[in-house]
Amino acid sequence: MKGQLLSAIAAVSATLALAACSSGMTRAERLSLYEASAGEPVARINFFSPQSWEEIDKNHIAVTMRPTETYLMRLSGPCLDYDNGAAGMLITTQTGSWVQAKFDRVSFGSNFTCRIEEIRPLDVEALRTGRKAFDGQKAI
Repeated sequence: MKGQLLSAIAAVSATLALAACSSGMTRAERLSLYEASAGEPVARINFFSPQSWEEIDKNHIAVTMRPTETYLMRLSGPCLDYDNGAAGMLITTQTGSWVQAKFDRVSFGSNFTCRIEEIRPLDVEALRTGRKAFDGQKAI
């Protein structure tokens, strides 16, 4: 099916560990932490079935492709309306083997899709350190 849009479905649940680690943060604090832990934008990444994903705010998600490979993705549009409680995520790619910023799309349990505007690799260790620091400040 050359020239047609290839779809890759990644129906994954948001992991409890990620949700628990960031549950005390506001969306703005969470986004700030993730952006501080993110590298420069990349045009594309290898596509694997994601292991997990997490909503950061209405325009950003973190997607874990492998245990040490997590990406911050900025999306177009209001895809992340969590009032519907969608636990699954669909990444639609044009190539099937790459996820590309500005071309590929995500959806969350509905027919409405959003384009992936930006992909930034996350430094997982820096993210963990930032979460620990935040938790330490909250305890004081």
